[in-house]
Order: sequence, then C-alpha cells, then structure tokens
Amino acid sequence: MSDASAASFDFDLIVIGAGYGGFDAAKHAADHGLRTAIVESRDMGGTCVNRGCVPSKALLAASGRVRELADAEHLRGFGIHAAPVRFERQKIADHANQLVAAIRTNLTRSLERAGATILRGKGRLEGPQRVAVREASGIERVYSARDVIIATGSDPFVPPGIETDGRTVFTSDEAISLEWLPRWIAIIGSGYIGLEFADVYTALGCEVTMIEALDRVMPTFDPDIAKIAARKLIDGRDIDARAGVLAKTVTPGSPVRIELVEMASREPVETLEVDAVLVATGRVPVSKELNLESVGVTTNRGFIPVDEAMRVLVDDKPVAHLWAVGDVTGKMMLAHTAAAQGGVAVDNILGHQRLIDYRSIPAATFTHPEISSVGLSEADAKALAASNGFELGLVRSYFKANSKALAELESDGLMKLLFNRSSGEVLGAHIYGLHAADLIQEIANAVARRQSVRELANEVHTHPTLSEVVEVAYKQAAAALA
Repeated sequence: MSDASAASFDFDLIVIGAGYGGFDAAKHAADHGLRTAIVESRDMGGTCVNRGCVPSKALLAASGRVRELADAEHLRGFGIHAAPVRFERQKIADHANQLVAAIRTNLTRSLERAGATILRGKGRLEGPQRVAVREASGIERVYSARDVIIATGSDPFVPPGIETDGRTVFTSDEAISLEWLPRWIAIIGSGYIGLEFADVYTALGCEVTMIEALDRVMPTFDPDIAKIAARKLIDGRDIDARAGVLAKTVTPGSPVRIELVEMASREPVETLEVDAVLVATGRVPVSKELNLESVGVTTNRGFIPVDEAMRVLVDDKPVAHLWAVGDVTGKMMLAHTAAAQGGVAVDNILGHQRLIDYRSIPAATFTHPEISSVGLSEADAKALAASNGFELGLVRSYFKANSKALAELESDGLMKLLFNRSSGEVLGAHIYGLHAADLIQEIANAVARRQSVRELANEVHTHPTLSEVVEVAYKQAAAALA
C-alpha cells in the first residue's frame, strides 16, 4: 500500500470496544506500528475487568479463605483448631474494587504507552471503513480507518418475566459489588456464573436456592464431572438446587416473589419469597446500535458471523476490512478467547495469515474446588469418532490417588481424558478438583499441538504435585491404544 493511500485514512485501525478482545487487538496493532484508535463508552477493560472475571476472582479468593477457616472438620484433620471466623463484607468488596481499579489503570496505561489513541464515546459503523463516535456531551465525530474491528462484547441476559431493580433482583454486573449479603438468595441458572456466586454467597453465610430450567443442574458441564462436583459444590453446602423448573416471573421488593413453573408442562410449582435474586442465565451480544446494516451485515440472534480469521461475513463471504472478536461473535464467551481472537484478527490485518483454534482454548470455573475443560465434550468426541471412523478412548484419573491432594486433605476430584484410540491424539479433557483451572493448561497445550498420548505418557512430572493426575491419565490412555 502506498503511503498516500494509507495517509488518506485517519487511522490504520479502529477498534470498537475496549474489553479484553478489543484491548488485545489494539495493543497488538499499536505494538506493530499501526496507527490505532480504540473506542469505549463505558469503563476501560470491559466486562472481564470491571464486572466479570477480575472482581469475581477477588470475591472468590476472600470468601474461599473464609470457607477454609470456617471448615472446622477439615482443619481438625491437620490438628488445627481455629477461632470462629469473622469477616467484614465491606473490606471484601473493597478488595475487589481496588483490584478492578488497579487493573483498569494498568490496561489504559499500556495502551497509551503502545501509542494507541483512546476515543471516549459510543462507536458505531457509518458505512465501509468509517466509524462514528458519539461523545458523552452529544458531540459526534466520524473517523475513517483502513480496517475496523468490532469488539463490543456482551451483557447479562435477563429472561422475559424477570424484572430487575439492581438491588433485590440483579445480574452479575451488580453482584460483584457485594453491596449486601441477603440471608436467602435465589440464583437463577447453574452455569459457571451461578456456581461461582453460589460459592461466594454460601461461604459468607447466605442460604441459596438454585433454579435451573434444564433437566439437570450444571447442564453445561460434562455429566460425570457435574455429578461428582455437585456432591461438594451443591449438596455439601447450604444450597437447595432444583432442575427442570422455570422462574416464570420474578418481582423485586422485600421480599422478592418468584413464580416457579415446571419447565416441561408450564404447570405451577410454587411461589417463593426470598431476600434477593441473582439472574445468571447467560449473556447476550451487544450489537444492536452498531448500524451493521450500513455495511449489509445480518446478525444471528445478535451475534456477528465471522470466519476463523475473524473476518465479518455476509452470505458466508468476508466483508473487506471488517473484523469482529470476542463475545459479540458468540463463539466461546470467555475473556481469553476474545484476546486470542483479537490477536488473530490483527495478525491477518498485518498480512500474516492465521486462523483461530477453538478446540485448544480451555475454560474454568473458580469454585472451591475448581472445574475446567478443554477440547471436545464426550458427546462431540463420540460424534467425531463415528463420522471419522475411529474408536474413542476414555480414561479417568482420580485425585484420591494423588499424594499432593492427599497431603492437602483435598482428594475429591476427577480428570476425564478423551483421545483417539488409533492415533492417540488428545481430543479433550474435563477436570474437577484442586487447582483444576491451572492443570487444564497442560492438556490445552497438547490439544493445540494435536499431540498423541504415546509421546505425552513419557513426559516426567514433578512428584509430589497435582500435575501427576494428568500424567496418570496419559499413561492409562497410552496403555489403552488399539
């Protein structure tokens, strides 16, 4: 491209949205010499930093300590007798807020240091290679860019019939500020967000009722993992979990009224009166006000269609110079997926062809203990085995056989490994147990390299560590090869 045509644009790249996906894209682009602008109307860092992963991990860390100190039976196993545990809700909330502020500042500074321009306001497309930014004052400016990346993320989904007031009925957006501790809270949804908050609330002395519309609690998790994890994470706590039940209406107030009906028949079950309700029913893309029609893009339930290079698609064909990353693409709605997609988009903009590999991206739920997974579910692995004509291998490795887990008196856990019995290729893994979120990375790396358990079984792991749970699974899998 000649300098003259490059200079005819205000920027080489404009990124709409400064969440994890937009941030990584803008930083990567600026680091590689592209004149980059990033548009953000809310807090820098998006959901993850301000209303998601970061503050929730701070709450889980603090409440996890409270749970540990209050578990007299567990401590007795070590011969430890602790005094009754006391905590200050406000100080726990402050810890989360301070962490958010620190990470948001670091993020903003690193963008500025890389040379990116931060445009404060609401961004939308204004035809090909043009972005309009409406500032808080109402002033609107239109900028041109050779390439545009949409990274507008997602918001919590509130089903019809549920009314929120931000105080007695709220989503994860408000829950992370931990403004008060309801004596009895209902959590609607038993995915990772519902589970993490159930962990926080029960550790801090709240009673929880968990309402799941699908026919089993923890429906998004591997069924075997869900079964063993539920024993401790749900049955072992002050949680009354109900599956196959729909919250038809939720009315804020004191108390909050929840009208429950059977999911299948819509027959009334009962009306609950609780102190608060957390709505954790998933997330929806933020794409309505992007003026996508100005470039002919049609969304799918609000999600922007993209290919594996992150190019936006119209009728399955890429639109020139338009890209989308993160939750708004609806692929894997995780912060690190967004960041990876941002990197892939910018590499393609820079002329280095690269595709994303979703199979090797891990996911984790930061309960105590943790749950993690990577690669294919057992159902998807079975389908792949049937269509590709190979036999699926499956082995289980237990934490109760691990010296480190036994030393910690935390031997409740399971790893399930899926592999191709002919080639030995690792297809996926699902883990529940101590530090599962860290352990999954090793298998994610193997999946990324499409490695076989034949070579992995010979890799030496430190003894005694939890990583030996993975080693045992690899060895069992290698022994089971056809």
